Amino acid sequence: MALDMDALKELYGDKLGFDISEKLAEPYDPELAGKLFDPKKPMENRLTDLGPPFYGQFFPEVIKKNYGEWKTHEIVQPGVIKYTAEGGDQVWVVRCGAPRLMTTDMVREICEIADKYCEGHLRFTTRNNLEFHVTSEDQLRALMDDLKSRKFPGGSYKFPVGGTGASVTNIVHTQGWVHCHTPATDASSVVKAVMDDMFEEFQSHKLPAQVRIALACCLNMCGAVHCSDIAILGVHRKPPFVEDDRVTGVCEIPLAVASCPLGAIKPATVEVDGKKIKTVRVKNERCMFCGNCYTMCPAMPLADGEGDGIAILVGGKISNRISAPKFSKLVIPYIPNEPPHFESTVKAIRKILNAYSEGANKYERIGEWAERIGWERFFEKCDIPFTDKSIDDYRLAYDTYHTTTQFKWSVHTDNF
Repeated sequence: MALDMDALKELYGDKLGFDISEKLAEPYDPELAGKLFDPKKPMENRLTDLGPPFYGQFFPEVIKKNYGEWKTHEIVQPGVIKYTAEGGDQVWVVRCGAPRLMTTDMVREICEIADKYCEGHLRFTTRNNLEFHVTSEDQLRALMDDLKSRKFPGGSYKFPVGGTGASVTNIVHTQGWVHCHTPATDASSVVKAVMDDMFEEFQSHKLPAQVRIALACCLNMCGAVHCSDIAILGVHRKPPFVEDDRVTGVCEIPLAVASCPLGAIKPATVEVDGKKIKTVRVKNERCMFCGNCYTMCPAMPLADGEGDGIAILVGGKISNRISAPKFSKLVIPYIPNEPPHFESTVKAIRKILNAYSEGANKYERIGEWAERIGWERFFEKCDIPFTDKSIDDYRLAYDTYHTTTQFKWSVHTDNF
């Protein structure tokens, strides 16, 4: 990582006061900030405003050596990718599905595996996968045997290998009931139930193309449900309940009013136990159940055991391959929460996956298949009832229609 100190000094003059380029070039030292800090001169040698360490400091040696010089990569079997460099070096990557929320014991076990086979190196992917890198086929076989031997007391694999190529990838998800204050459904248990049902598709290449599944436990959408092949979305269906006797004690009413993006909240005065107190009221027809008000005012809880549930969206993707990127579209507006196994949700997703697997062409993503056969036929093949709430579309501005690689040149564009 190189910094152009001359350019920085030209921008900031003498405000820098020191040159840290040499320190940044050194190998990563987690204790560096503490070593450099002088309580008598707190502004000297500050590293806090420079962001995270340079990612290249954490590469395995073979990756550092061949960075930017990889010739080929191939998926030799589900979950195993082989990379070959221009100079002949080879690396095998073993991808394992892993939970987003895990215990410290499991983290230690992961580190133990990385120390034993990968010289301490480990990679987490954006979809909560683990990737172990080895440089020989002997190491690969030993690592695979070790991973297969590690199981939970119930018999399931701790580190299932798969999720590459034309498979169901590991589900990226949010925090759910475990660690969030506005969820309409759980995350970890839904993901566990869905992936248990689709374990065979995770460990094989039997699908027409990859299927990315995501889960967001409420409309605030911390997960990538807007652009996934199959998206599981927690939905609230009732406006927040206002606890009048608590509002003035735990809330600032102006903040609660300002938190609503649709202006559905207004100040109010009510009588409680013979006393007039300040509180708020919600205009139900304006509320979109986002939970912003509860974030600002704990006396406006949104969770509801009967109204909360799951919506299913399909057809989204980020890839430009074959067709332009697509938003996910709503196909099932509501499925009730059924913890711990969420049977109805799993059944609905299984129907969609089976219909796609049987009807799509090779390399065709779910959204591309649905557009080819028509969304009306999609609902029919997936045995999904069509209602007025299923009519869902996103329209971009006219000046952004042709900004992807799928632009079609014609005589009308020759003068552009």
